[in-house]
Amino acid sequence: MKTITLAFTGASGLPYGLRLLECLLQSGQRVHLVYTQAAQIVAKQELDLVLPNRPQDAEKLLAERIASFSGELKVFGIQDWYAPMASGSNPGNAMVVCPCTMGTLGKIANGISDDLIARAADVMLKERRTLILVPREMPFSAIHLENMLKLSHAGAVIMPPNPGFYHHPQSVQDIVDFVVARILDHLGVPHELVKKWGE
Repeated sequence: MKTITLAFTGASGLPYGLRLLECLLQSGQRVHLVYTQAAQIVAKQELDLVLPNRPQDAEKLLAERIASFSGELKVFGIQDWYAPMASGSNPGNAMVVCPCTMGTLGKIANGISDDLIARAADVMLKERRTLILVPREMPFSAIHLENMLKLSHAGAVIMPPNPGFYHHPQSVQDIVDFVVARILDHLGVPHELVKKWGE
């Protein structure tokens, strides 16, 4: 069982994040979830999903929504400085920010650890653990690109949700699964969402 920190921020693309959460839990991983207030707004807009303010309520809601899974889910508040991933002594195996706003990406790129998401990402970089950022924005400004390059140099994986179409997707879910599959590949988590190239 791997421990994966998963963060939702206020960019469009919550279907990617929720599907990733589902796949991680169903594959038996331990997921530490944290989300911003803006992510709550996007979840309501894109999924008609009300993410609760209280972590305990969120755990119950998401467990009921995902239903059957063998992993573990723990939700943390955005200002919970006692959360495990806030310290390099207990960072977990990897972290994914999906979707990732340019504001969050900019804070991480410049070491501004003023909430649990930015701090956890900072910990991942300093501890040389896997950090995957899924920025959902277009077009990218020079500032966005410079921040992404800085993070890439620091060891982060920048993975915009740009789906391929060689697997002939038939639905929006197929497109979402393509992106989530690539994230899972980088986490080393087995899946059967899409066929691998050449198979």
